[in-house]
Amino acid sequence: MKTLIVSLAAAAVSVCASATGPDTTLVATGNPLFRHKYTADPAALVHDGRMYIFAGHDVCPPPHNHYHIDEWLCFSSADLRTWTEHSVPLRAADFAWARGEAWAGQVVERDGRFYWYVTVEHATDRGKSVGVAVADRPEGPYRDARGSALISNSMTSPESGMMWDDIDPTVIVDDDGQAYLIWGNRRCYMARLAPGMTEIEGEIRTIDLPSYTEAPWIHKHDGHYYLSYAAEFPEKIFYAMSASIDGPWEFKGVLNELAGNCNTNHQAIVEFGGNWYFIYHNGGADVNGGSFRRSVCIDRLTYEPDGSIRPIRMTSEGIW
Repeated sequence: MKTLIVSLAAAAVSVCASATGPDTTLVATGNPLFRHKYTADPAALVHDGRMYIFAGHDVCPPPHNHYHIDEWLCFSSADLRTWTEHSVPLRAADFAWARGEAWAGQVVERDGRFYWYVTVEHATDRGKSVGVAVADRPEGPYRDARGSALISNSMTSPESGMMWDDIDPTVIVDDDGQAYLIWGNRRCYMARLAPGMTEIEGEIRTIDLPSYTEAPWIHKHDGHYYLSYAAEFPEKIFYAMSASIDGPWEFKGVLNELAGNCNTNHQAIVEFGGNWYFIYHNGGADVNGGSFRRSVCIDRLTYEPDGSIRPIRMTSEGIW
């Protein structure tokens, strides 16, 4: 097994040139969490005593400034310090109906299978779409679960008139077994998922959130639903709370401030080992970072006695 030590002193490493193989071991000592590759739009899953982080792979070399993301990466850890990078579990090209662009998504487990909801560019229905892939293990490999888009622009564009509103899916399987999909840019959409997890059930509706831009993340804690999202531009993370998945949603304010030199802000919130964590990206891997060569970070998340969340303190030392 190949081992790569990741530390704050590794800033001089050329992350664009690095190419690790499968089952590479990485030892993290601070933020950004991974420095050998640019990683963006993190999602997290806890399963069988391990945390899995799924991220897009920014491969745009400097000085070019545009998004170039063709595949997703998967990392896992039992202690949040020593991480395993798994073989590439999914590529945008694995969706035959799409034409690339591996944008943000989330993996959830149901009945022993793992469903990955992702954003790709549709080949014929103009604009971004949501696809779903499935695997028998959290690290994959994943395959297209439908052979077609779950959400396409023609389903929402009459309302928005946009070509990129169907992005950034987040999913929750509620305590009663009902699964919900939430997604969108400029408008926050919500729909029920059928039990098979690959079909929409019922109507698509919108959630009214102040200054909503994109990157929703839904989670539940102690009877409260939390819907966090990227707001404004450059982006901060705002959040709202509700006693019901159907709302009404009470706006609670800023959860995370601007992510340094990166215009976007994208979060995952999960519990692991009795603690809660806020996983996000910034442009801090090296001087060639910024908005198009991003890096995943992790810091602690704390709830106040009333259930609200204490604003995140972004750190370079991370959780160690």
